[in-house]
Amino acid sequence: MLSIFENANVVDLVITTSVILGLFLIRFLIKLWLTKRENEENYPNGIRPAFLSFINWTTGYAILLFVLLYFSDNSWMFSPLFAIGKVEISLFLILIALFIITLANRISKIATSFLMPPVYDRYSLDTGLQFTFNRIFHYTLMVVAVVISLTTVGIDLSALTVFAGVLGVGIGFGMQNIANNFISGLIILFERPIKVGDRVIINDIIGDIEKINMRATIIRTLDNERIIMPNSYFIEEQVVNHSYGDSRLRLVLPIGVAYGSDVELVRSLLLQVADEEKENSMYVLETPPPFVNFLGFGDSSLDFQLFIWISSPKAAVETKSNLNFRINRILAENNVEIPFPQRDLHVRSLDEKVIQQLTKR
Repeated sequence: MLSIFENANVVDLVITTSVILGLFLIRFLIKLWLTKRENEENYPNGIRPAFLSFINWTTGYAILLFVLLYFSDNSWMFSPLFAIGKVEISLFLILIALFIITLANRISKIATSFLMPPVYDRYSLDTGLQFTFNRIFHYTLMVVAVVISLTTVGIDLSALTVFAGVLGVGIGFGMQNIANNFISGLIILFERPIKVGDRVIINDIIGDIEKINMRATIIRTLDNERIIMPNSYFIEEQVVNHSYGDSRLRLVLPIGVAYGSDVELVRSLLLQVADEEKENSMYVLETPPPFVNFLGFGDSSLDFQLFIWISSPKAAVETKSNLNFRINRILAENNVEIPFPQRDLHVRSLDEKVIQQLTKR
């Protein structure tokens, strides 16, 4: 038995396995402790998922650091696995590059989730601008991490010019659509014709911008469905953005009343409806004031429009519904008739025999 453990490779394997199992055991015990604390009254919401994420991240990096430090004197860590040009790539260099890139990704998530939100709140930045800054920070940090990792490995970046040229030709011919959407995504993030949280209309479908990715934008409809639109659509096509620049929105409610109705009474009743909704809703604005438009004389009704302004386009459906309920009630209470469509049929000619039969009857 002693002769077996005198073998250095076996000893290293036993120590490595013991350390990894020990780290996983510690993580398991911490998770078990958090599970027992989860049902306590004063347990803060959101702490457990965040702490579990931190524990998982710490465990992974602890294993990686242990492998790098413990086996730093072993020759097999530095033995070349393959070569890129004149640079020989070993397992040690791969682990170092992996450590730099994953660490940069983790720093980006910590910064955008915990460090930057207080700054956004201090300067009252909207959700779309926060998302833009988070994306720019993440992309910049990851590009820097990739460059540093390549330099650490020993790859001369100038040697990548040929590869970049070949990649550019491939993008130009085989990945034209992807490149177009990627560049369109960058334009959207900087120019901001749309941003996260905006209410837009796409092909007569109303939805809110939920996320702007590198290739496509995610839109959540009022039915809680997701529409995935290529970024190039927002650059090349006509898009209705209710939240762009000014979030105020004018609602137009058409109303038809019967001929012979008191039009002055109709106007006062509609303005009364607008005042009642303004008292009961935080979205109805006093300025611009509501306005009743006498649209004209329809086929079977006198046509009116009630114009009313709200502060947020997201309240349009609810406010319209409330106003329609109020309009129907107040017109009924004041005996103002909402007519049905009417059509008159004029018979210009009939057979004389038919006329005689009708006359006899």
